[in-house]
Order: sequence, then C-alpha cells, then structure tokens
Amino acid sequence: MSSSVPVGVLIGWMLVLTFKHVIADFVLQTSWMALGKDQKIGWALPLLAHCSVHLVVGMALILMIAPRFWFLAVIDFVIHLIIDRAKGLCASTFNVHLEHPWFWTLIGVDQALHHLTGFGLSIFMAANG
Repeated sequence: MSSSVPVGVLIGWMLVLTFKHVIADFVLQTSWMALGKDQKIGWALPLLAHCSVHLVVGMALILMIAPRFWFLAVIDFVIHLIIDRAKGLCASTFNVHLEHPWFWTLIGVDQALHHLTGFGLSIFMAANG
C-alpha cells in the first residue's frame, strides 16, 4: 500500500460511505431493528437485519463505483455487526435508555467507531484505486 493517498479520491469515498451510513443507519433502520438489537434476548435477528441493510446498500454503491472492492462491503458488515453488538451489550447490561446519563455517550462512541471504519475503508480504496 502506498504511503500517500489521492485526497480527492479519499474525500469521494468518505462521502459515499457517509451517505451509505446515513441511509442504512437512520433512513432504513426500523424501530424493530433499533430497539431489538440492544435487547438482552432476541437481539440476533434485528441486529442481523440491520447490518444486512448496511451490506446491501454498501455493496450496491461499491459495485456501481469500483466493483473490485466488493469485499469491503462484507468487511464493513462484520465490523458493523461487532460495533453494534458491543453497544447492545453495554445498553442491556447497564440498562442504558434514552433517559440514562450514558445514552448519548454510547450513541456518540458507536457513531464515531462507524465513521472511523468508513475512514479506514476509504483510505484503503483511495490508496489502492
């Protein structure tokens, strides 16, 4: 991998993956997914459904722009699954809900980790494009 990346390409991929994240994490995520994936039991199906939305949207965008990077949609899916399950474990273990003082911190850390994932994937694509 190169030690430098084309900045324009990096910014382009960041915009694409940020768009993907907004669509999959907010527009297409149902309340069943959002609430269900954080439960102590019954979390697996809502989590899998939510992360599958990320996979489908990410794969579609990557295949349209640079099909050779298709596998990064799968990597993003796995990382998203891990991050959201970790958040769900914290939420269910410590009973973190909307009124809990840690709620927004937990949401913020979750979103930061997702955006750092997008940044890392963007660096990879920009460096190898």
